[in-house]
Amino acid sequence: MSALATEKKVPVAGRRLKSAVQAEDGRRLGFMLTLPAQLLVLFIALFPLLMQLYISMTDWSPLEGTGWWRAYELWNGFANYTDLAVDSRFWSALGRTALIMIVCVPAEFLLGLGLAILFMDDFVGKRFFYSVMLIPMMVVPAVAGYMFFMLFQSGGPVNNILSALTGTQITLAWLSSPGTALIAVMIADIWQWTPLMFLILLAGLVGVPEDQMRAATLLGASWWQRFRTIVLPKMKTIIIIALAIRVIENFKIFDTLYIMTGGGPGVATETISVYIYKVTQQDLIWGYVAAIALVILIVLSILVSLAISRMNAAKKEMAA
Repeated sequence: MSALATEKKVPVAGRRLKSAVQAEDGRRLGFMLTLPAQLLVLFIALFPLLMQLYISMTDWSPLEGTGWWRAYELWNGFANYTDLAVDSRFWSALGRTALIMIVCVPAEFLLGLGLAILFMDDFVGKRFFYSVMLIPMMVVPAVAGYMFFMLFQSGGPVNNILSALTGTQITLAWLSSPGTALIAVMIADIWQWTPLMFLILLAGLVGVPEDQMRAATLLGASWWQRFRTIVLPKMKTIIIIALAIRVIENFKIFDTLYIMTGGGPGVATETISVYIYKVTQQDLIWGYVAAIALVILIVLSILVSLAISRMNAAKKEMAA
């Protein structure tokens, strides 16, 4: 019996070894076949980053009349970064960007979640209203900016509606006042991007297991209890993804805002993207701009890393 068992084990072990060798050969072949594409992608991603780091340590500008490869002739070390640390206009622009993000992202999330919950039920004209809901995010941001630029004129529809509601003539110059221009920009952003949040959250709600919801209902759980104990935990990953997307995109807000206000009046609505654009195109201080862009890249990378780590933690909680 022992000799027979040994004879049977040897072929099995041989087949396993052969299978492992074939798998290793397959992985090696796959790596070699994809290596050119991987190197190309790495070059596309790495070269601009290294060039940006190189330019950020110089005073190079197109006005110098030399190519960027000769920027070393204007080497300044970390001077751009030290200037950035004391640039009050940069920090003000960063603060406005953060303010827009803090106001718009939660508003878009709450509105999107409310609409997603509403669209979970069947009602007359659901398909029509679903299509209408998605129209704002399909509008080109520059076109949306022009639309809201016209809406918020002193003699525009917004003031006309407010005049009709209050019974008094309102001619508020929304975009010419530092106090109201930023509010108008926020309203435009919320209008355009709430549908995206709605679409992502609706997809998450559809994925919640119906059997668990029915079981909780039979056990006497209220709507809020079902939402808090079943829906939110199941949607945690989707919520993190939705918030991360909107935080990153809101941080880069430019088109709509620039068409509406151009960063004005003065610098009242100047976000970090508008500030970078002005320094790049008007002042042509490209070395300084490279330093700003690199700092913003690091900040956004940290935010993305936090979102990914939180998302992985949420997945582990669901799997536990």
